Order: sequence, then C-alpha cells, then structure tokens
Amino acid sequence: MENWKDGVNFAVTVCDAEGIVTEMNAKSAAVFGKSGGKSLIGRSLLDCHSEPSRDLIKRMLAGNFSNAYTIEKNGVKKLIYQTPWLKDGKPAGLVELSFEIPPDMPHYARKP
Repeated sequence: MENWKDGVNFAVTVCDAEGIVTEMNAKSAAVFGKSGGKSLIGRSLLDCHSEPSRDLIKRMLAGNFSNAYTIEKNGVKKLIYQTPWLKDGKPAGLVELSFEIPPDMPHYARKP
C-alpha cells in the first residue's frame, strides 16, 4: 500500500505510550514547521505543550478516552481529534488528526 498519509490534506501526528512522537505525515510536519517539523519525531509531546494540556496527554495515555475540540487561528477554523491507539486493548500511544473546517461546511441534524 502506498504511503497514503502524505497524500491527505490533514495532519496526522502519532506518539508512543511515553508521549514520544513517532510519526508525522507531510501536513503535520508543515503545520508544526516553526516548531521543528519532522525533527519533532523522537521528542516528547509533553515538551511541546503547557499545562493543562500536559495533564490531559498523560491522562489519555493512562486511560482510554478521546479528546476533540475546535480552534481558530488567523481566521482558519480547525477540528482537532486526539485518541489513543490500542495494542492488546490498552493505550499504546496517541493519534492526533487536525483538519481545516470549511467556512461553508453544512451541518445536518439526522433524526433517529
């Protein structure tokens, strides 16, 4: 299979159970370019965040829950989705997906 991760227009960042960045796709490297881009691989996520984000990362690594939120920077809205990846049913690290939310994106409320 081709390396699909570098052909998508959203950032994929992965860390191991200790919070060490193990993978970044091309978009992630570009998004975090000012912080070092691909040179962040091998570094701790905890070093790149302040409290309370560090505490949240530690709790997600210890537990099995996801975190999702939106941000806006320079007029661009993004959805951030962070979730553990599991090995033998236990968190083995985290995956973060970050993508831009189109300004004209429709929202549909589906009825059950």
